[in-house]
Amino acid sequence: MPSEKILEAKKQQVAEIAERLKASCTGVIVNYKGITVADDTKLRKELRESGSEYKVVKNTLLKRALDDAGLEGLDGVLEGTTAIATNTEDYVACAKILSAYAEKNPSFEVKAGFVEGKALDADGVKELASLPPKEVLVAKALGGLNAPISGFVSVLNATLTGLVVALNAIAEKQGAEA
Repeated sequence: MPSEKILEAKKQQVAEIAERLKASCTGVIVNYKGITVADDTKLRKELRESGSEYKVVKNTLLKRALDDAGLEGLDGVLEGTTAIATNTEDYVACAKILSAYAEKNPSFEVKAGFVEGKALDADGVKELASLPPKEVLVAKALGGLNAPISGFVSVLNATLTGLVVALNAIAEKQGAEA
């Protein structure tokens, strides 16, 4: 039986992981087996620069933290070596970085992930990685909203131009008759 001190430390770890999961908009679970220390350092740096947190966790602790955070459907991937990357702001950063790394390194595997509390399988994480960044999506949405307004302004402008031309023609005609 583990000592009370060790149990408290593990409970604290689970609570910290669960809080991070609750605060995160997205997360990716990977199998980091076969990664070198140098590659791991580069990967961690890239994730840190994107605002992501990357942590190696024991499967049992992660399972309990996932349960505490209310994330269901991810228990099946908690085998072997496990690490999790989470991000509180950028929905695609973790998925992009880890999927790109997994393509270059066959021993590194993306297991699953989550977005806004919904579980994703490995294919779902790859689809998430293929999305453009949030800023590009927002710009496209605003462009879509702006297009009808621009068209409306063009129609109004053309109508006003036609009215001015007609009034000008009437004025010239009345001026010629006088």
